[in-house]
Amino acid sequence: MTDDLLPAEHRSPLATLVDEVLAGVGYEMAAATDAIDDAVPGYGGLFDPRTSRDELRRALEDLLESGLTRPAIPESTSDSFVLYVDGSSRGNPGPAGAGAVIVDASGEQLARLGRPVGSRTGNNTAEYVALQLGLAELLTRYEPHRLEVRIDSMTVIRDVWGGDDPTEPGVETYSEAVATALSRVPDHRYTHLADSDPNPADALATVGADIAAFGPG
Repeated sequence: MTDDLLPAEHRSPLATLVDEVLAGVGYEMAAATDAIDDAVPGYGGLFDPRTSRDELRRALEDLLESGLTRPAIPESTSDSFVLYVDGSSRGNPGPAGAGAVIVDASGEQLARLGRPVGSRTGNNTAEYVALQLGLAELLTRYEPHRLEVRIDSMTVIRDVWGGDDPTEPGVETYSEAVATALSRVPDHRYTHLADSDPNPADALATVGADIAAFGPG
């Protein structure tokens, strides 16, 4: 999407390790969680209170050393897609996560993506990361011709589709990456989601925020 590295938000070493595992499986949240849970000794897991931070760190390091494989990419018979995105920040700024769900023209969910964003991150930044994450994976996996982005952030909508300069300090690189990605989709538009509208990316952003809340590891 861009040759420049995206900015790195502040995360604990433990949250960073989880994010590296997520990256190794294409940010598929369920696949990463299953892999981590299988690697944790005993009956604990990623969010099990019985899992100590040392156990989790060792499990994550072992996973990364052993190598990770992206799950098989579901085929799509269409070049039209819907992308749901959402960002979540507790405290705004606070622990923040990003979620994205890729849906094909038939309504089938092809990917459920999520990641921690930062431990002291605002909601607008999390929304940008969610959009960047969804677009990056969509373009990696498919060749979209038409795309509808469903998003509840009017700030991002105004910045990306309204032509406004980014209003959140520090999101310029995310904004540029999003613009570069959208330039590769011939026909794209957005739909603004009201708070009452269902958004399958919301739960993934919440899990990402849970991971971002992990303390020093």
